Amino acid sequence: MSEASDLKELKRRMDGAIAAFKSDIASLRTGRASANILDPVTIEAYGSRMPLNQVANITVPEPRMLTVSVWDKSMVSAVERAIRESNLGLNPIVDGQNLRIPLPELNEERRRSLVKVAHEYAEKAKVAIRHVRRDGMDGLKKAEKDGVIGQDESRSLSERVQKMTDETISEIDRLLADKEKEIMQV
Repeated sequence: MSEASDLKELKRRMDGAIAAFKSDIASLRTGRASANILDPVTIEAYGSRMPLNQVANITVPEPRMLTVSVWDKSMVSAVERAIRESNLGLNPIVDGQNLRIPLPELNEERRRSLVKVAHEYAEKAKVAIRHVRRDGMDGLKKAEKDGVIGQDESRSLSERVQKMTDETISEIDRLLADKEKEIMQV
């Protein structure tokens, strides 16, 4: 396998970490209702853990209200319990096979805790990126040791991997700063 394809693979994996981070922070509430808020919720259903969107429809009828329409009547209480226990600060109201979830105003304390969660997501993404970097560096060292590439080429590729890592981590920091600003806006 060529070095160019190795670098493309590392870049793809780093981009995957950014995509996962974007998905994580999209689920953080910023005062507006969004179906993404319920993305982290999983339900014990049919003998396994399933994402909420695989057992119900999630809609946003009003700016500060979510509606969850559970497909299987027997799953309503499990869905309600999962939403209450999800640490999202939501209290669903059961209405037959539907759950109405009013979104409370975000107070200063809740905003600060959401920022902490965003920082945890960012750190998780940075760790994933560093793991990708480590894998890339290990591959370069092995290739150099095996005589596949020379020392100069190894050093040059190592610098490119480090530059890619730095750019990806700065992208995570930028996304985090934007999300933090969005959360803290009053």
